[in-house]
Amino acid sequence: MSKVMIDDVEYEIESLTDDAKAQMISMQFADGEIARLQLQLAAMQTARNAYASALKAALQEHSKS
Repeated sequence: MSKVMIDDVEYEIESLTDDAKAQMISMQFADGEIARLQLQLAAMQTARNAYASALKAALQEHSKS
């Protein structure tokens, strides 16, 4: 039997109400989306840093001419 721990209390998933199961599924979906968005944010921050470096190089090249 599968169990879930919520606020230091262990529950049998099969014994939860349909509403509680639905809330748990929704929470798992939200957790997955948060993780996906955090990965996307990290990728965008990396890209932004690369663009900033390229901009600095372009500005330095421009100031030489």
